[in-house]
Amino acid sequence: MQGPSPSKVEDIVVCRNVHKWYGEFEALKGVDLDVKTGEVIVILGPSGSGKSTFIRCLNRLEEHQEGRIIIDGIELSHDLRNINEIRREVGMVFQQFNLFPHLTVMENITLAPIHVRKWSRERAEELAMQWLTRVGIPEQAGKYPGQLSGGQQQRVAIARTLTMQPRILLFDEPTSALDPEMIKEVLDVMRDLARGGYTILAVTHEMGFAREVADRVIFFDAGQIVETNHPSEFFTNPKEERTKLFLNQILHH
Repeated sequence: MQGPSPSKVEDIVVCRNVHKWYGEFEALKGVDLDVKTGEVIVILGPSGSGKSTFIRCLNRLEEHQEGRIIIDGIELSHDLRNINEIRREVGMVFQQFNLFPHLTVMENITLAPIHVRKWSRERAEELAMQWLTRVGIPEQAGKYPGQLSGGQQQRVAIARTLTMQPRILLFDEPTSALDPEMIKEVLDVMRDLARGGYTILAVTHEMGFAREVADRVIFFDAGQIVETNHPSEFFTNPKEERTKLFLNQILHH
């Protein structure tokens, strides 16, 4: 399987002074971040810290009200053409699998390529089967989501995202709804993708994954980036007291 197509810019994600409000509540308070093409970023933080809101702003599932977000050289604005172009380049995997229960695995995966990319059914199904093989479940193509385990459903969701050939992958706590024994099979797929050249931003509490594959770990709290560092430094020598407190709670609970 080939990896993502080459990006035309070095920094595939550029965020400058990004703010997001829900009424009076400020969820993001001036976030600045540059992500290089092919970089793997793991985002950590307590519940309500803004980490999920932030990555959902990157493909306009949430709308930022101030600041700039530039994805692969295209500014995310109110222009629907820009939004649609960016969404074709940015794939997202959620905590919930969001599969259509009345469609087979193959139908779930090929729906967007056929209707959005305007591919032929044959091309879409060929690529879908390649990705189902890559995530280890080609034999499930004709089954319905309700016939699969949670781990299998999440792998279908990942294959569905990858079939659209995105350049950037966003993961929003993809293992948090899974039983413990199913977490490893999803993390194994994510590790494989991280080594395959994809630009990844992953919100997760899987510390082993962060240590092993992240180029950088980013810690969010109260709508701001508190600390960012290479995982070897982040986990063994955090600089900020808030980071130390969070890691102490997470790693020693």
